Amino acid sequence: MLVAIDGGSGSGKSTLAAAVAAELDAVVVPSDDFFAAGITDAEWDALGPGERAAAAIDWRRLRKDALEPLLTGSIASWHPFDFAAGTRADGSYPMAAEAVTREPAPVILLEGAYSSRPELADLIDLAVLVDVPVDERHGRLLSREEKVFREAWHARWDGAEDHYFTHVRPPSSFDLVVTNRLAGPASA
Repeated sequence: MLVAIDGGSGSGKSTLAAAVAAELDAVVVPSDDFFAAGITDAEWDALGPGERAAAAIDWRRLRKDALEPLLTGSIASWHPFDFAAGTRADGSYPMAAEAVTREPAPVILLEGAYSSRPELADLIDLAVLVDVPVDERHGRLLSREEKVFREAWHARWDGAEDHYFTHVRPPSSFDLVVTNRLAGPASA
């Protein structure tokens, strides 16, 4: 069974996935591992919000390297996007040199923004939206991100998330909506 746990940045998707995985002995696949590499900051900035939302996750690689193997009971292996490495000389972002491997499990949790995208709908058994008011999500991000990164992140991605959760996957399109109003910061 594949469960997609989707929601905006700072909504608590990772925290929820970790808690569910511990209870169910499920495997977690972070969609952030499949962030679209090879696009420079300038190229991202030239895209409109809808184009950013569509291009943010390399869903083809996510499907081929992680979801399809796990759904057939096979081991999955992929090279995650390397956020910590920063940009290359050409302005693009690298993939991690070391592969991530996941063993199959009866429940697969795909967590991250854009995880319930339409291109994966035929694989997803349950689409969950973790819904948190924008001001609370931004407050959580304030506590865990450096100011310069946070400002650049919001400038580039807030519009894309708004587009995605309004036009591509509005709350009414999810199987389950979980309202998350935890005290203090939560992971996204």
